[in-house]
Amino acid sequence: MDNPLAPLRRMAYPGRLILLGKDASGRSVIVLYAVTGRSPSSQARRLVRDGRAVWTRPTDPEVLKTGRPDLLVYPAIMIGRGIAVSNGRQTADIDPDGDGGPVETLERGLKDWSYEPDAPIHTPRISGCVLPSGRAALAVLRRAEGGGILRSFFEIPLAAGRGRLVATYSGENRDPVPSFEGEPLDLRLAGATARDTAEAAYAALGPSEEGGRDFRIAVACLFADAADVSQFELHIINREEGKRS
Repeated sequence: MDNPLAPLRRMAYPGRLILLGKDASGRSVIVLYAVTGRSPSSQARRLVRDGRAVWTRPTDPEVLKTGRPDLLVYPAIMIGRGIAVSNGRQTADIDPDGDGGPVETLERGLKDWSYEPDAPIHTPRISGCVLPSGRAALAVLRRAEGGGILRSFFEIPLAAGRGRLVATYSGENRDPVPSFEGEPLDLRLAGATARDTAEAAYAALGPSEEGGRDFRIAVACLFADAADVSQFELHIINREEGKRS
């Protein structure tokens, strides 16, 4: 069966990724967050639902401590009247229930944040929001060549059957891993449910060749009512647990 998210296979190692879009009917706003990782500490995690939020949590606290717990454990998705999503603790500073448009919302929430302090990679901070009005935006904060911060913000047109995606890395599996650059990727979406779309993303993020290393950690997909994004269904896939929830 055709997987519309198959283009993700070209990204051998995307790191973390955020996708915002709409299902083919246009009735549901899609927010997808996925985690891939190479190090044992990054792999020692899962995504869990906690009320109206999705968190990264350790599967092995001792292994996780060999990395940077402050960068590895965070609320990935938070749902109020609107939705905030990111690859770090900055999620809590994004207030989609406040005033202004989606780009302004991200600019305000991320004003005190930079790329991650994990030299020599300097992992970008990627973030997104969906307002109660249904307007949406994505942001990438990455290190400029020679230092400083490049702040990129994109208002996303939520069109039926389309999604826009940003990742922390460009997809090349080398050291140091290069940061994502340019505009969000435009992808086709065909899943009719949160489960369908989570499964499609999880499959697309698998090894591109037989015997290749599997960097997948988890995928969380949220289908929110386009008329009221505070109403949603959620599906999570955790590779470590080998189960769907």
